[in-house]
Amino acid sequence: MPTRLNPGADLADYGQNLRPGERATARYAASAVPSRGRLHVEPDCTTRSPFQRDRDRVLHSSAFRRLAYKTQVFLPHEGDHYRTRLTHTLEVAQIARTIARQLRLDEDLAETIALAHDLGHSPFGHAGERALDTAMGDFGGFDHNAQSVRVVTKLERKYLAFDGLNLTWETLEGLVKHNGPIVAPQSAVAKVVRRFDDWRSLELDKWASAEAQVASLADDIAYLSHDVDDGLRAGLISLGALSETPLAGGMAREVLSLGKNAEPGRSIYEITRRMITVMVGDVIEESRRRLTGLAPGSADDIRHAGGATVAFSEQMFADLAQLRRFLFKSVYHHRKVLDVMERAEQIVRDLFARYNVDPASLPEDWRDASLSLDPHGRARLACDFLAGQTDRYAIAEYRRLFDATAELR
Repeated sequence: MPTRLNPGADLADYGQNLRPGERATARYAASAVPSRGRLHVEPDCTTRSPFQRDRDRVLHSSAFRRLAYKTQVFLPHEGDHYRTRLTHTLEVAQIARTIARQLRLDEDLAETIALAHDLGHSPFGHAGERALDTAMGDFGGFDHNAQSVRVVTKLERKYLAFDGLNLTWETLEGLVKHNGPIVAPQSAVAKVVRRFDDWRSLELDKWASAEAQVASLADDIAYLSHDVDDGLRAGLISLGALSETPLAGGMAREVLSLGKNAEPGRSIYEITRRMITVMVGDVIEESRRRLTGLAPGSADDIRHAGGATVAFSEQMFADLAQLRRFLFKSVYHHRKVLDVMERAEQIVRDLFARYNVDPASLPEDWRDASLSLDPHGRARLACDFLAGQTDRYAIAEYRRLFDATAELR
């Protein structure tokens, strides 16, 4: 278990870097007070903290394993070295632990939220999400964040006593609000979590714990750096073009200068590892500054701060906005990527339409579950089944149901 800092310690102590291997949590960490518990009461584990137990439940879930064959940006068959949804998730978790440790937060909670944040993603990345959202237009739409909550609270069926993973309140709160408060009462996420109000409100209008905020920024750091990496390896962007962008530009120019004869893979990795280092350092420095100003005495002080406590600096935020625009134009909206994703969207739309009008095409257990449902419920069930599919399973289903091979190249 992490060492607890003296509650009376001066907040300046939290601004010092920890030595390798050293662990200590501050009084504003989520673990500084007992967990608010689980929806279904269970005995405590004798060997793990509640958040360590949550992490292990996520890791052992079926949804987590399926991330190995779900698209991040490039389809898995396009190359062995491109990120999948699983490798992206692992990179987010590693970065989250690093930041959490330096801010004296609960590393296990930050890691757990990072590991769970993409469990609800459909096959074919955001293309699949767009297609499902359109297909579900008359039935409440589709949102991968809301679907992640459905996965851990309902769709995972492993335990004899309950559906879902029965995660702690703190993990659920972080999963629901890691991108900030939920202000729209009719949003997909708000609708999904409304059923927990009778147990314990997730306080949607408040900020989440600092650990959840860490997981959110770790997600940004991971995808921006590895999408630059994958874009360069795929030949969609060049080092020369990258050298004109903020943040990565200076690193690209320096690497081009220092490594004129270096293997391309070495140059690419040198840029992305420097990007991660600079972004992580910026988050730690800016967050320490905000913590010093806020002087939180508890995790609830973070929740009621009225704004983000863990954040990029203003300059870094602006630089990253420009880098995102570059990636949208040069990678995400590259014709090569769009052509593949447009075909993937059609696969998802066709599969949903078939499952929705013909429940007999579903596996037996899903088909049986659909018999007692109204049209809205049958559509949501078809959506749940499709959202859980991997890319390769969806392609196999397309071949089975339409006697056609889906070409995604």
